[in-house]
This record gives sequence, structure tokens and C-alpha cells, in this order.
Amino acid sequence: MSMKLSVKHTVDQWFNKIAKNPALGRTVSILWLIVIGWIAFGWNLGNIGLIDETEPLFAEASRQMFVTGDWITPFFNGDTRFDKPALIYWCQAIAYAIIGVNEWAVRLPSAIAAFALVCLVFYTIQWYFAKQDELEQVSRPTRRYLTSFIAAALMALNPETIIWARTGVSDMLLTGCMASALLCFFLGYAEKGGSREQGAGSRGAKLITNAPSPMPHALFPNKWYIACYVLIAGAILSKGPVGIVLPGLIVAVFLLYVGKFREVLREMRLLVGVLIILGLSVPWFALVIWRNGWNYINAFFGYHNLERFTEVVNGHSAPWYFYFLVVLLGFAPYSVYLPLSIIRLKFWQRSHWRSLERFQQFGLFAWLWFASIFGFFTVAVTKLPSYVLPLMPAAAILVALLWSDFFQDTEARQTIPVSSSPTPPISPSFLRVSGWVNVVFLSVLSIALFNITHILGTDPAISNFHEQIQRTGLPVIAGVMWLVCAVLVAALLLNRQWNQVIAINLIGFVAFLNFVLTPASFFIDRERQLPLRELSAVILEAKEPNEELIMLGFKKPSVVFYSHIHVNYLGLPQEAIDHIKNQAAKGLKPASVLLLAEQKKFLQMDLQPDDYKNLSTKGAYNLVRVPFKKKKSEKMDIS
Repeated sequence: MSMKLSVKHTVDQWFNKIAKNPALGRTVSILWLIVIGWIAFGWNLGNIGLIDETEPLFAEASRQMFVTGDWITPFFNGDTRFDKPALIYWCQAIAYAIIGVNEWAVRLPSAIAAFALVCLVFYTIQWYFAKQDELEQVSRPTRRYLTSFIAAALMALNPETIIWARTGVSDMLLTGCMASALLCFFLGYAEKGGSREQGAGSRGAKLITNAPSPMPHALFPNKWYIACYVLIAGAILSKGPVGIVLPGLIVAVFLLYVGKFREVLREMRLLVGVLIILGLSVPWFALVIWRNGWNYINAFFGYHNLERFTEVVNGHSAPWYFYFLVVLLGFAPYSVYLPLSIIRLKFWQRSHWRSLERFQQFGLFAWLWFASIFGFFTVAVTKLPSYVLPLMPAAAILVALLWSDFFQDTEARQTIPVSSSPTPPISPSFLRVSGWVNVVFLSVLSIALFNITHILGTDPAISNFHEQIQRTGLPVIAGVMWLVCAVLVAALLLNRQWNQVIAINLIGFVAFLNFVLTPASFFIDRERQLPLRELSAVILEAKEPNEELIMLGFKKPSVVFYSHIHVNYLGLPQEAIDHIKNQAAKGLKPASVLLLAEQKKFLQMDLQPDDYKNLSTKGAYNLVRVPFKKKKSEKMDIS
């Protein structure tokens, strides 16, 4: 016991030293953010090839924008691409201009958006606890720094965030803009409410919280509200109307719940905000509609927005409980603490929350943020795991606030009245139950990973997929890793060392990321994507001027990106034979086509050895040249 108190006292002394030296505090904070940001988003970001099928669509559309100078209409493979607005393409094209056309440039916008969001979450947690210390007239740097460190780590180091922060698509850009807009809204909301005198606080708290409030009749709202409006415009340019619908829904639900709807809308200068949002987002939409007319309106607003919400699009249907599983696994292993984090708030006690200072409503705001997005996409008919990515920051905040109760400073622990906290202390029995659920979850995860080859489906692009996975040894490493974590968490629970449980989960995930997920990513890339990149290089060397490239039986957009060549996608062998016959009848030059096919589909064409020239075979794919001079071959039957 005395040893534990000694360690706790040493930690408190260290954080007190940081609090008394703002420069040291900023340095430690920046170093922490850089370390977790690099681990989560930077390490090996561009060392793995583009992943079919979605990522190369964005990468190639951005490359076309960069090459042609057309910054209005996105194109892929010669056709307009109206799936998403232009911001992601602009960001990737700018990255191409700076560091070249490569995988790093494709993914850099997503990684930057994720890192910026992590930094803002860190700042907001710091600010929140500094305000709480100011209100209670104490200084608790240990709780303030440890909770903000944990919040940033939870935000960065979870599967859902890492996957989309390392993928060159629009989802993380949308989440970065939307979540940052919501945090800026709350900072603006709380800053306005905190303008009256609340007593003297600590020096560290004053350094973070003191800020002038806008004049009562000022034309513009405070800086945080303005930032919120700018970021909402960015969210609209990232993915369309959802970029304003979801933040608007969350803010409206929150303000109605706390009874400040009209008051806050007035102080937000809503008309000014709408003008800012429209001024930043509408010009591109106006230009792309002016250039493409109803084709764009029907494709983007109709198919990719309205129909995705009301109908199943591209076969992406799922049961009603789909997002429960997505959050459980996507925010693993910390997701097991979300129920306790939510129950702890007692959000149903509306009168209690309405009586608090504005900044003290932060936990309630995070819960309504989480619930609104979860409910919205549960109602939507089309379901994809990436849709609930914007609720992950709220989940990280909720769990971090839960664990803040265990980071109390030794000297201040006995001096803070319970009534000053926006939430009551956690019942040890509730925490004990959640802790043992954590142990069970990690144990089940370990068993699942030991038996992963029996759970995963087959991949036609990788021969002997299950056997190769087993030979890597990664399932055993992963299973042992999480089993050890389960044992450690159980030991901590038995010794009632609650505050170290979350650290074991974080350390376990970092180890899992470095020693399992990263090697697995390289394995999948080597077996699944590398053959296509190698064949793309062969195509660049072998292709004659104006020679057509046909892809038979599959669609892999990465070939378009890496070969810089238009690809004609054909589904059936007979369809390819008929197409070659038609091209031969036209007397085109050169008198041949390049054919890239899966080996199974290629064999179904029933070509004889003298009907084609084999150029390369990589993985599951064949690249051949089919000369038109062979059109009289009976086997080809294209005379």
C-alpha cells in the first residue's frame, strides 16, 4: 500500500511541475500527440499499395484532376464520378503536387484530418477539466493531463479510426470536419456561458480558459462558432448534405434538451453562419451542376444520398443490430466501457443537467452526439461500417470522462465536494462488472483469433488463403497477446487497481497494431494487390499506342491508377469474345487487344496457344495479347 501511495505521489509531483511550467506542459503534450499520431496514422502509411476497390477510385479521380487541371468535375476511367463532392479530390491533388503521385499523397489528407481531430479532442478535454478546477478553486493537473492523454489515445488507437485514417477516401475527412465542428460548437457555447465571474482558479486553468466573450450585439459570433460554420462547410464538401444534417441534428437535440434552443441560436448569429456555410460550399456545387446538369443532381443527390437512406444501395443491407457490432469491434477493446460511461451520466435527469454551468454539460453533449449518429444510421436502410465513424470521437470522450474519476490528485482527493461534479461517483459494483466484461471480451477475442482461419471467408485473389494465414503465425501471436491482456486485467481487478485497467487495454492494442495488424496488412498487400501493381508495370511497357486494355471477370480500379490507362471492364468470357470480334471487324490499329483476366475466366474463353501471346502471370491473374489476325480461329469463334 505504501509503495502505491509513493508512486501516486511521485506522479502527482511530476504533473504539478508540468502545471507550474506552461512551456513544459505544452512540450509534453505535443510530444504525446506526435507519438500516438505517428503510431496510429503515420507509420507505414504509404508503404502498402492502394486497396481495391474503393480507394483507387478516389486516387485516380484526384490524379485526373491533377493532370487535366479540371478542378470542377471528377472523372474516373473516362467517366464522371459523382459519388462524393470535391474536397477529398482537391486535397489529394494538392498532395500530389507537393510529394508526387503515390500512396502517401493519397492517404495524407485522411491522416491529417484524423490527427487534427485527435489534437482538438485533447485540447477540449484539457479545457474542460481546467474549467472544472476553476469552478472548484483547486488545481488537479494529474487528472487534467492523464484524462486528456487517455482521451487522445482512445480517439487515435481504435480499429475504426485507424482503418479510415489510413485509407484515401472521404470518410475520415468528413469525420474530421464534422467532429471538429461539433467540438468547436461546444467550446463556443461554453465560452459564452462562462463569461461571468466564477471565482479565482489555478494558474494552469486560467492559461487555458480565459478568453473574451463577444459583445452582446456584435455582428459575428465568437471565434469557435465561426470555426464551427467553416468546418460544417468542409463536411458538406466532403460528403454532401449529411455534413450539415448530422451536426444540425446533434446541436438541435442538445439545445432542446438543456432548454437553450432560442437563446443559443441568437448568440450563434445563425443567419451569419448560414451565409458562411453557403458561401464556402455552394460555389462548387453550382459550378458542377452548371457543367453537368441533371446528370449530377440525379446521381449525387438522388442516388448517393436519398436512395442510400431510403433503399438498399449496392447490396449494403444489414440487420438492425449491425451498428452494435460495428461499435463493439470498431472501438474495441474499450467499447465494453461505453454502457457504464453512458449510465454514469444519468442523462435522464434533465433538471440536473439544465442546472449546471454550460461547460459542465460536456458529457451530456458527447452522449447526445453518440446517440444521434447511432440512431440516424440505424434507421437508414443502406448500412456500412464507415457510416458510424463520426461517433468514435464521442465514444472516446465518454470513456475518457469515465476514467477521469480514477485520476484524482492525492492532495485534492479529500477536498472536493461531490455536489460540484456534474456526475456522481461510480459505484464500485458497476465498475467491477464492466471490468469482468472486459476480461470476458478479451478472452473471446483471443479465442476467435486463435481460430481466425475458420471464421474468415475465402479470397479468390489469394490461393490457399487460410493455409497461408496460418503459416504466418499471426493468429497465434494475436491470440496469445489478447489472452495475456485478459489475465493482466483480471489481476488488476482482483487487486482493485482500477486506474491501470485502461492502460493495459491501450498497450495491448498498440502491441496488436504493431505486431499483428501491420504484418497482416503487408501480407494481404503482397498476396492480393502486389500482383496487380506488377501487371500494371508490365502493361505500361507492353502496351502499343491506342491498344485497348480489357479486364475480364473482375473490377480492380488500382490497375487504372497504376497503369494510367483506360480499362474496359467486361464480365463474361463470351462478352469478351464478342467484343474482340467487333473490334477486329473495324480494322483498328494496332490489330490486337490486351486482356487481363482471372485465370478461371481466361480458361473459359477456350483460347488455343496460337490465339494469344502470354505477357505475364501474377498471382491469380493472366495478362495476354490477343491479335486480331487470329480471328479466323475456330476455337475463338470470332470470325
